[in-house]
Amino acid sequence: RWYISGHAPWSDAYESLLYVAWAIMLFGLLLGRKSELTMAAAAFVVAIVLWVAHLNWLDPDVANIQPVLDSYWLMIHVAVIVASYGPFALGMILGIITFVLMIFSNEKNKKRMDLNIKQLTYINEAALTIGLIMLTIGNFLGGMWANESWGRYWGWDPKETWALISIFVYAIVLHLRLVPGLKSRWTFNLWSILSFLAILMTYFGVNFYLSGLHSYASGDQVLSLQYVGYFLIFVAALGIPAYIKEKKIFKKKNREE
Repeated sequence: RWYISGHAPWSDAYESLLYVAWAIMLFGLLLGRKSELTMAAAAFVVAIVLWVAHLNWLDPDVANIQPVLDSYWLMIHVAVIVASYGPFALGMILGIITFVLMIFSNEKNKKRMDLNIKQLTYINEAALTIGLIMLTIGNFLGGMWANESWGRYWGWDPKETWALISIFVYAIVLHLRLVPGLKSRWTFNLWSILSFLAILMTYFGVNFYLSGLHSYASGDQVLSLQYVGYFLIFVAALGIPAYIKEKKIFKKKNREE
């Protein structure tokens, strides 16, 4: 696509989804070199992202780049900030898998499950840290591009604002362990899942629901907000039994040790 179009292949919704899938798999391979669960999780999310990219509401045709995107900053700012969604998506699926492992833990397998849960939580934290660093750097680079294009570094455009909100959200998640009463792997994994809603709003919501300088996909079919409700129900259905098992199995294990 890069060769045929003559520009970096992340200039529209379809291309950016392909790029996000590539970033998820890249970080899954880098962070999961010693964790088969991590690589399997990354492959699963990549399959979902590619499936979404090929639904009928996105146009896969190679098209001319929009004039506002015809800049070398497309290869710098967009490459960094969109790639940051990869480790965030990886963190989200690792949080879900951790909940599943908690649910299926019992007295017989608790030692092996505990090791897997600890490993996935450490990798999850590493993924969110990398994503936060990339998102922050990408936001600063976006300010430089904005100054060249629109004559100002920051203008509270919806995309800029939600990128900043996402930075704050993930910074809080990564510092939860410093808050008394919130230092638990269940809490961290829960918020690694829920925080991905901020990324979805930054990535999709701004383009489809808000009008601004970054709303390049405003003419495409609008996604339904009901999926957010389904997502929250799904997280609750996993999180509640996972919390019960965590308290019952692993708290008891820690007391015995």
